Amino acid sequence: MFGSLRVRNYRLFFSGQVISNIGTWMQRIAQDWLVFQLSGNNPIALGIAVALQFIPTVLLSLYAGVLADRVDKRKLCIAIQTGIGLQALVLGLLDVGGLVALWQVYILCFVLGIFSALDVPSRQSFVAEMVGRKQITNAVALNSSVFNMARIVGPAIAGFAITWVGTGWMFLANAASTLAVITGLLLMNPDKLFRGPAVVRAKGQLREGVEYVRGRSDLVTVMVLVFFVSTFGITFFTSLAIVAGNVFGTQADGYGLLSTLLAVGTFTGSLMAARRGVRGNPRVRLLLIAAFSLGAIEFVAAFMPTYLAFGIALIPLGFATITFLNTANSLVQTSVSPEMRGRVMGIYVLVLIGGNPIGGPMVGWMADAFGGRSPFIIGGVVSALAAVACAIVLVRRGGMSPRYRISGLRLLFANGRATTATSTRRAL
Repeated sequence: MFGSLRVRNYRLFFSGQVISNIGTWMQRIAQDWLVFQLSGNNPIALGIAVALQFIPTVLLSLYAGVLADRVDKRKLCIAIQTGIGLQALVLGLLDVGGLVALWQVYILCFVLGIFSALDVPSRQSFVAEMVGRKQITNAVALNSSVFNMARIVGPAIAGFAITWVGTGWMFLANAASTLAVITGLLLMNPDKLFRGPAVVRAKGQLREGVEYVRGRSDLVTVMVLVFFVSTFGITFFTSLAIVAGNVFGTQADGYGLLSTLLAVGTFTGSLMAARRGVRGNPRVRLLLIAAFSLGAIEFVAAFMPTYLAFGIALIPLGFATITFLNTANSLVQTSVSPEMRGRVMGIYVLVLIGGNPIGGPMVGWMADAFGGRSPFIIGGVVSALAAVACAIVLVRRGGMSPRYRISGLRLLFANGRATTATSTRRAL
C-alpha cells in the first residue's frame, strides 16, 4: 500500500503535503465561512467566490500543462507554492486586522485561482517524475489519502477554531504550512527524478496536446465523464456550507463536521485505491461504477430528514467520489506518453475544475431558488445519467484506441486486425 514511500524524493514531497493540505482545508473552510458572514448568509455570494477561484483554470490550465512539459517541474512547484503562501498571508493579515471586505476576498480568490491553475498540472505530472511509471497509480492514491486525511483534520480544526479565534488565523496557518512543501522540494535530489525527454519550446505545442487527446477515444470519453460529474455532481465544497447554514441552521462547527464526515469516506476510499494501485492498472469499469454510485448516493442524501442522517450519508458519498477521481486521474496518467503528460494533465484539470465557474454560481442560484437540497438532487441525477451514457458510448465504440490499453477495457491488435466488439464488451 505504501510502496511509493520507498522513494526518498517522494517521501519528502509526501511529508510536506501532509502539513500543507491541512492548512489548505483550514483556509477553504474559513474562506467559505468568511464570505458567508460578509454577505449575510447569501448563497449566491458564495457561488461567486467559488467561480472567481476557478475561472483562472479555464483560462490558464492548458498553458500550464505546456509550461509543465517545458520547464523543471520541481522549480515550477516551488515558485507556485510561494505564491499560494503569499496569497494566504495577505488575506490573513487583512482579516486579523479587521480590514477585510467582501470585494477583497473576491480579488484574492481570483489570485489563488491563478496559482492553483498553474499548480495542479505541474504537481500532478511531477508525481510521475518522482516515482516512475510503475508506481504512478500507487503514488496518486497516496496523494489522495493525504489530501483526504487533511479533509478530516483541517475542517475539524477550522470549524471549532473559527468560533474561538475567528477566520483570519486559519489563513495565516495555511501560509505557514506552505513552507513544509517548499522545504521538501528544496531537499530533493534532482538526479534521482525519472524525467522524460525535454520538450523544446516550439509553436503549436498546445494544439499538439489537444490533437493528441482528440485522437484517443478513451481519453475523450473519460474527460467528458469527468466534466459532467465534477461540474454538476461534485459541488459539495459550495453546497455543504449552504446545507449546514440554511437547511439545518448550524454554525461554522456544524459545517466543519459535515466536511469531516465527507472526508472520512474520501480518506477510506483513498486507502483502498492505494491497495489497488499495487495490483495493476486502473479499470474503466471501476470508473463507471464509481460515477454512477456517486450520483445515486448524492440523490438519496438530498432527502435525508435530519442533520445526523445527512452527515452519515456523506461517508459513502465521499468514498464513491474519491474512487471516481483517483481512477480517472490514474487512467489518464498511466496511458499517455511522458512527453505529453503535462499537456494532457492540463486538459484533464481544465475539464475537472473548469466547470466550477459554471457550477459555483449554479449551485448558489439553485439553492436560492429551489432550496438548499436542490444541488444534491440535480447533481446526483446528472452524474448517474452521465455514467450510463459514457458506458453505452464505450461499449458501442469498442473501447479504446488500438495503441493503448487500460485494464478492464481492452482493444488488442493481432497481425494488424482488431479484436471484435464482442470481446471488448466482455473485457468491460
